[in-house]
Amino acid sequence: MTPVKAAFLSVFMLSGILMWGAAIYSADAASGHRVVDGYGVAEAR
Repeated sequence: MTPVKAAFLSVFMLSGILMWGAAIYSADAASGHRVVDGYGVAEAR
């Protein structure tokens, strides 16, 4: 694999992970659930 292909794959993978996390966070917030991250930190209201 060339360095350019590896860079594109890395950017594509990281953007997918970020979009997935944002989608889960916003879906929880929209449905009225208290948003809690993986470390037990809850949203303050």
